[in-house]
Amino acid sequence: MANERIGWAVELLSPEPSERISEIGCGHGVAVSLVCDRLVDGRMVAIDRSAAMIEAAKQRNSGHIAVERLKLHLAEFASANLGSARFDKAFAMRVGVFARGDPARELTRLARHLSPSGRLFLFYDEPSHPAVNIAQRLGAAVCRHGWTVEATLTRAVEGCDVACVIARPPV
Repeated sequence: MANERIGWAVELLSPEPSERISEIGCGHGVAVSLVCDRLVDGRMVAIDRSAAMIEAAKQRNSGHIAVERLKLHLAEFASANLGSARFDKAFAMRVGVFARGDPARELTRLARHLSPSGRLFLFYDEPSHPAVNIAQRLGAAVCRHGWTVEATLTRAVEGCDVACVIARPPV
């Protein structure tokens, strides 16, 4: 059940009513719903490269879109048109480039769009790998690009361990 994993992620994210938040790889928009439910005058931007996922997120979150609490973008994060948007928090769940690739473009982009006190929350799980190993990979990836890891957390959910790395962009 994805809700336990996503619920834990949103609890760690702790959206405040006025925050500006972005999700990279929003999928069906389940986390988007949980975050937007906590926003009052805050705003959220969710991005996914799949038209089918954006459509599902749009249907699930039509009320948040109608009151302009949420904007959805069909795009790769590295090329999404974010204009001058600044975010207090950004997060990604199971976005492979952060755990298994070179996230240089994504991290550079995030550093430009996070507020000075902004934070990135990376969540990742692989049933065949311990969360501590995944957390080390995530942490190493962000550190290679000048980011600072503020916290590393793990939690057993849904039959596997989930890693979370919270990082701050280069100054």
